[in-house]
Amino acid sequence: MADWFEAWFDDDYALLYAHRDAGEARLAVGRALQEAPELGRGPVLDLGCGTGRHLEILRRTNPLAFGMDLSPALLDLAPADLRPWLLRGDMRTVPVKPGTLSGVCLWFTPFGYFSDEQNRALLVDLGRLLRPGGVLLMDYLNADEVVRSLVPQDTLERAGVRVLSRRVIEGERIVKRMTLTRLDTGETREAMESVRLYHPAALQAMARIAGLGLRSVMGTYAGAAFHEDSPRWIGIFEKAPTTDS
Repeated sequence: MADWFEAWFDDDYALLYAHRDAGEARLAVGRALQEAPELGRGPVLDLGCGTGRHLEILRRTNPLAFGMDLSPALLDLAPADLRPWLLRGDMRTVPVKPGTLSGVCLWFTPFGYFSDEQNRALLVDLGRLLRPGGVLLMDYLNADEVVRSLVPQDTLERAGVRVLSRRVIEGERIVKRMTLTRLDTGETREAMESVRLYHPAALQAMARIAGLGLRSVMGTYAGAAFHEDSPRWIGIFEKAPTTDS
């Protein structure tokens, strides 16, 4: 049986999250470049880039930025002029030489899909890919707010598809199970998402093991300070620069 992330990220996913649009990406990338100007120069990887909505904005500043995603369906939805800068692959095995990237971006929660061991290993690998002084941007959930504001069930309709979503905390993961029904044919499909809920202290501890120190944190894409009710936890980590002996 395929992992949920191998089965879900396709045209239906793109439809359900269509409200996460280019306007949001422009806001997020613009603020990120202010906080981490390293993202504006040198090779930068948008990991889990999907259709490339953040990458398209970033490349207007940094023509060396490129993206990678596991989903062929989402990569096929990327703008044609962006596709030469896209790779298909599993983020656990990034085909990049260690110590060569100025930055890595993890936009819209592509972290936490795996087991704790694999998540830790992923951060260590990303730390190795960065050159000294390089940065990692992690756009992640505010775990406490996810638990406080959990909506157990809701239904919405988008472009002729009704989506029934059921959410539950299972152990230390937020799990969303969805039933998608096409209104014209009655055809149904089941899908799910499952993300490990890490608190900020745990993320920072894993990052330290990867040689990454926390530079700054935001709670929104506009750059608002993080607080307990923030919708996001957006951390910018830096790999320690080398010092002359």
